[in-house]
Parts: sequence; C-alpha cells; structure tokens
Amino acid sequence: MKRTKSSGSRTAAAPTRKTKAQVEAPVAPEIDARAEDGAVDESASGRPRLIDVARLAGVSLGSASRALSSPDAVRANTLRKVREAAERLGYVPDGAARALALRRSMTIGAVLPTINNPIFSDFVQALQKTLGRAGYHLLIAAHEYDLKEEAAVVERLVQRGIDGIVLIGTDHPSAIFRRIEQARLPYVCAWSVDEARAHPCVGISNRRAMHRVVRHLLDLGHRQFAMVSGDPEHNERARSRIEGVMDAFALADVEFKSDRIYYGPYSIEAGREALRKAMALKPRPTALICATDLLAAGALAEARAMGIQVPQQLSISGFDDIEIASLLDPPLTTLQVRTSEIGRASGEALLAAIKGKVSPTVEIETTLKVRGSTGPAPQR
Repeated sequence: MKRTKSSGSRTAAAPTRKTKAQVEAPVAPEIDARAEDGAVDESASGRPRLIDVARLAGVSLGSASRALSSPDAVRANTLRKVREAAERLGYVPDGAARALALRRSMTIGAVLPTINNPIFSDFVQALQKTLGRAGYHLLIAAHEYDLKEEAAVVERLVQRGIDGIVLIGTDHPSAIFRRIEQARLPYVCAWSVDEARAHPCVGISNRRAMHRVVRHLLDLGHRQFAMVSGDPEHNERARSRIEGVMDAFALADVEFKSDRIYYGPYSIEAGREALRKAMALKPRPTALICATDLLAAGALAEARAMGIQVPQQLSISGFDDIEIASLLDPPLTTLQVRTSEIGRASGEALLAAIKGKVSPTVEIETTLKVRGSTGPAPQR
C-alpha cells in the first residue's frame, strides 16, 4: 500500500472547539472598552443585539439572556449591569426570535361576548396585568353573542399561534371546545363556576348570588315581583341568575311565574322598556329584579320618568356593582362582583395550565351592597 509523504513538520492542528465555559465566559475588558467608546457591533439593521448588551455589561451571552427573560434566575448585580447596558444601547428584545426559541408565541387570546359592557373593563385590565408580568401579550376579540362569529374568532386566534385562551362562561358550541382541545391549547372559562366541573373555571356562582338578592327583598316584605334579564340562550350566566331567582322563591314558598320575566339586550334602553311592561302587570310588582346594573340603571331612569318613587313605591336591584351603581339616584342596591379578582385569578390559572399544572375551579365570593334603591314593601 502506497503511503503519502508528510509535509515535514506537524504545525497545522485541527480547529479546536470552545468549551462551554469559554463560550459563556465574560467578554474581555478590551471589548468592553470598545463598547464604552460606542464602537459596538450591531446587526445589519443597525439595531443593538443581545451580544452587544452582554459585551457592554461584561457578562456572558447566556447571563444576559437569562437576566432579560428570567430576572429571578440571575444575581442582583448581574441583573443591574445587564439592564443598564440594555437601556444605554436602546436594546429591544426580538420577540419573534424569542418565540421561536421558546416554541411559544407569548400571546394569549381572550374571547368576550361584547366590549360594550363595562363589567369587562376591570376584568380585562387585571387579566392583562397578570399575563404581562409573565411576559405574555393579550389579544382581545368580541363576538357580540353571535355563535358563528365566536367560532370564527376562536379559529383566527388558534391559527395565530396563541399559547392559551380565556373564554367567558361555559356555554359554548361543542365545536369550539373540540377545536381548542385539538390545538392542545390550555384554556380557562371565566365568570362562571361549572357545577359539573367539566371545564377549568374562575368565576362566581350566579345562582347562589341571586339567592342573596331575592332573600334581601323577601326580608323587606316584598311578595310581588318582576324580573328583567338578558337572553338565556347560549348564556349560562343569565340562565343561572334566573334559576337562582326561581329557586329562592320556591324555597320561600312565594309564587313567581316565568311570564313576569322580561328578556332583552344588556342595555339601559332594555331596562327602561322592562320597567314600562312590569308596571302594567296585575298585580303590580313592588320589586324589580334586574340581572345587571345596566338594566337597573335603565329601570331607574324610566321609573323617574313615570313618576314612580324608588324605593317607596318600587324597589329595584341590580347585579355587578359597576362604577356608576353608587352614583345613581337613588344609589343602586346590587350584587358586587369582584371583576378584577376574576381577571387576576383567571390569568394565574391559565399560566399554571400552560406549565402543565391542573388548576382547580376557583369561586370568587360576591357581596350584597344594600343602598337606596331597595326598601320595605309599600303597604296596600
């Protein structure tokens, strides 16, 4: 077998691989000096890169990355140096690159029935704040109680690559839950408590809450009632509130027929219309139970327009305790829902689900706020 001749001396060595320690070692002081002078390497776009931050801070690339993505995982001194360097350079993390590396979009979807109802504002704010602390962005979509639009909204969010989704209530087409499960998306149903425990929920027991409202009115001596509610179809929150009213009357052995319940959109105008219809009933009600504060606000306005004294001639109750409830004339007796707490707890439950943890159902307590719109039943 023929041998090849050597080149004489063995001066050429194979390229050596850097050890992990060498790769993560702090950048040399002379490089830091160049950074101090402003001679920092930047990407083709001119934007500072993470490696530029590491050089200026005098730490490894890995330490800089951890400081910006998981600040609790690094020492306080390292965190301070990295943040100062990032601020000095005007460094903005590349969200797309981070999402690619984590295999997450760092985006959560929330599907609301409407954005017109003020009860959702504090909820969304608390939800967004909770998710934001964990580095997630929140996308809001509304379907305006249109089932086809709701399915389309969920599909668009799934295709966008969200990491989790928040739904309002538990009454949704089965196809929506199938799509969420098919996409292996963690989800939380907010605002309701699922008695069957079929879904992860964070919310209130609408049924038990309405029990308290009815009990309050019964204790005031009322026996003739009317109610105004939103459409209960595909809205288990509305159904549960109606069921809570009916259950409370049954327990008290007070007759209340379903034809004394009026349905409409959750609006002030619907409350006004319901008040007009209720006052035409025989026997005339001495108390009107409103499923939301917006409906109650409309009823109060119409009562004033009709010359009906509240609460001397008619008591009116609400549900939610929105910001204007205590400012109405008279101030509204209502069931206070801790909407911010629902938002915060929903965010925490979803973050836990994303990490693979099973979250138990969380029930948020409600409080009856007795104000000037309810009083003793008038003597007949």
